Amino acid sequence: MDLRRWHYFAVLAEEMHFTRAAARLFVSQPSLSQQIRAFEAELGVALLDRSGPRFALTEAGRVAAAEARDLLDRLDRARGVIAATGRGHTGRLRIAYTRSAPGPLAGDLVAAYRARYPAVSLALETGWTSFNVARLRAGEIDLGFVRPPVDAPDLEVAVVGSEEVLIALPSGHALARRRGRVRRAWIAAEPVVFWPRGNGPGQYDAISGQVWPGGLPPIVREEPEDEQLMRAVAEGAGIAAVPEHRARGLRRRGVALRRLEDPVPRIDLGLAWRADAGSPVVRGFVALARGAAEQP
Repeated sequence: MDLRRWHYFAVLAEEMHFTRAAARLFVSQPSLSQQIRAFEAELGVALLDRSGPRFALTEAGRVAAAEARDLLDRLDRARGVIAATGRGHTGRLRIAYTRSAPGPLAGDLVAAYRARYPAVSLALETGWTSFNVARLRAGEIDLGFVRPPVDAPDLEVAVVGSEEVLIALPSGHALARRRGRVRRAWIAAEPVVFWPRGNGPGQYDAISGQVWPGGLPPIVREEPEDEQLMRAVAEGAGIAAVPEHRARGLRRRGVALRRLEDPVPRIDLGLAWRADAGSPVVRGFVALARGAAEQP
């Protein structure tokens, strides 16, 4: 059916005057009359009662007017939704945080995205870098926060922030009673608690290379996540190197946090997505993340 005729009839039903309706539609009155008759023929029913000096709507015409307005309103909504989806203003976005950075670096970025694109539905979860990379490559998530570098040529990664790495010490440790920054030589032989390198090889190597440039001392205990790692430190098992936001968020009795001497160790936070991702919502989040990273 010709949607233009639905529009013509809806305007005519509002104006109840051919001349005024034609003016609103920017068509001639004869052309409008011809289109209305064609609309009636298309429906197979009379919509106008032309027996009097002024036309009136038939019962079918009153129903057609209401249906025409509803149809056109729904068409406008459909246009809006389609256009918004194409611009990335609506849709669904699946994002995975990394366990080592659930704090302000990633959280503030997600909050900023929510504020800018309130109609986009977010599905949020948490994993570690290697797990997030695997899920991205499988198409199970759209974006994943990771700790660079990431060895995955089919993914793109943008650095969105960085943070200092702190040393977590048992509170009874001699270094916990010292003021000022900790020297690397002082911890070169200390037993270490770490998580498995497979969880995030890039982060593991970045931390160990900056904190222990001469090589890691003995790792006396491995824990799967930072929560258990901090518990192990509190129990006196050894010392640990933990990203600052995570360390302070998990701070617990029995653990002292100290900064290292210059050069201060830092690790990056990255945002990863599939290189072939064409989703407008993904592009919108990436653009926002890059813009935020460029701000001083």
